[in-house]
Amino acid sequence: MAVKNQVQLITYPDSLGGNLHTLHEVLNTHFSDVFKGGVHILPPFPSSGDRGFAPLTYLEIEPSFGTWEDIKKIGEDFDILVDLMVNHISRQSPYFQDFLEKGRDSEYADLFLTLDKIWPNGEPVQKDIDQMFLRRPRPYSTFKIEQTGKEEKVWTTFGKSDPSEQIDLDVHSEKVKQLFTDFFLNFKKNNVKIVRLDAVGYIIKKLGTSCFFVEPEIYEFLDWIMKLAQSLDIELLPEVHAHYTTQYKLAERGFWIYDFILPYRILDTMLNKSSKALIQYLKTRPHNQFTMLDCHDGIPVKPDLDDLIDTIEARNVVDVCVSRGSNLSLILSDEHKAADGFDVHQIRCSYYSVLDCDDDAYMAARAIQFFTPGVPQVYYVGLLCGENDDDAVKKTGEGREINRHNFSLEEIETSLQKAVVQRLLKLIRFRNDYIAFQGEFEVLECSDTEVRLRWKKGDKQCTLLVDLLANRSSIDYIDCDGSIVEYII
Repeated sequence: MAVKNQVQLITYPDSLGGNLHTLHEVLNTHFSDVFKGGVHILPPFPSSGDRGFAPLTYLEIEPSFGTWEDIKKIGEDFDILVDLMVNHISRQSPYFQDFLEKGRDSEYADLFLTLDKIWPNGEPVQKDIDQMFLRRPRPYSTFKIEQTGKEEKVWTTFGKSDPSEQIDLDVHSEKVKQLFTDFFLNFKKNNVKIVRLDAVGYIIKKLGTSCFFVEPEIYEFLDWIMKLAQSLDIELLPEVHAHYTTQYKLAERGFWIYDFILPYRILDTMLNKSSKALIQYLKTRPHNQFTMLDCHDGIPVKPDLDDLIDTIEARNVVDVCVSRGSNLSLILSDEHKAADGFDVHQIRCSYYSVLDCDDDAYMAARAIQFFTPGVPQVYYVGLLCGENDDDAVKKTGEGREINRHNFSLEEIETSLQKAVVQRLLKLIRFRNDYIAFQGEFEVLECSDTEVRLRWKKGDKQCTLLVDLLANRSSIDYIDCDGSIVEYII
C-alpha cells in the first residue's frame, strides 16, 4: 500500500459531530471527494488523559466514540491513520494496574522501565538527569505496590500530574514487542492503513545522553517495527520533534517524516511579507514528508527550527502571535533553550486566527502548503476556518484547547457557508485531482515579496503565484484542452 499524494484530514473522533458514526456521515455528506488522501483519526482508544494520548489499550475503542466496526466502515471509504504511542501507555491500563497490585510478580512487570533498568541501584542521579531533554520536572514517578507496600520508581517522560498518567514502555522487552505486534494485527484487521509512531524520539533511555533520539539504538527499534508494519501492508509515520537534521536522517532511511518546519516558515512569510527564507527552505527539503499548518498541539518552533531561525526575529513573530490571542508552550530544560534564553517550543493557536482571520492570507498560506511536495494534511479546525477557542482554555486550563473546538453538526453546516471554507474546499479538490502534482516540482525565481512554485507532468503544468504584499494568490494551469487557465484562489 502506498501513501496517497492527496489531501488528508486530521480530526479527533468526536470533533466533527460527536462520535465516529457521525464523523463517517459528515465525511460522506460533505467531504466524500475532498479527503482522498485519507483521515488521521486522533486517538479513539480508551484513555485516562491528554485527550486520548494516554491510552489504556489499542484493542478497544472508547465506547463514547463508537466501536471498531465504525473505524472499519470509515476505512472502507477513506484510508485511516491512527496513532500508536510507542513510548508510553496509561497508568490506568490493565497492564500497569496489575503491576501496581503485584509489583515484580506481575506478568506485565517487564513492560515498564523501573529505574534499576537505568541506574544499577535504581536510584536516580541528578547529573545524569541534567543532560536529559525533559518534558516534566523529573523523568520518573514513584508508586506504592499494593501487595508489598514497597515503592517503585518508574520512568515517565510525559504527564502533568505526579505520579504521571503516562507510563513509559521498555521497547527492549520482548513482552512490549509482542504487545505492539498484537496492536498492529488488530489495526490490520480493522482497515487501518497508516500508523503514526507518536513520541518515538523518547523510547531509548541511555545515561550520558539527552534520552532523546539516541543513535544508533533508535534505528534498531525502527527497523524492527518497520518490518512488522510492512508484513501487514501498513505504512509508518514516525513523529519526532527535533533538530531538522534528525528528521532528515529518518527521511534518508526511507521513512515518511513530518514537515514541522513548514508551518512556521509560512507564518513568518505571511507576517513579514518576505519569502526569502521560505524559498531557500523549499529548495533543500526532502520530499517524503507529511505537511501541515495546524494540528492538535501547536506551530513548532524549538527544537524543530534550531539553527534555521534568528531568535530575535523569532521573538518578533511570537509577539505578533501572542497579540493575536496565541498562547505558548515553553522548553523546560535550560540546556535546551537558546543561548539568549529563547524558549518557545510551540505557538498554540488557530492558524486562521494567527493570520488575523484574513481570508486571502489564509488561502495564500494553504496554497503554499499544497504546492510544497509531500502529503498535505488539513486539521479539522483549519478546514472550517475556526478561530481561537479562548473559553475552552479558561475552562480547562489547558493551552492546547485553544485549537481543539468540537464542532456540532449545526456548527459544521454554518462553517460550510463561509466563503473562505468554500474557497479552501475548491483548492483541496484541485490539489487532489490535477495530474501535475504527481510529477516534478520546481521553485521558480521570484522577488522577496512573491512565491512562485510549479508542478509539471507531461504536457500538464500548474504554477502558483502568491503576491505577499497584496495577499493575492493565483494558479495558472493547462486544462484538458491545452488552454492556459488562471484560477484566482
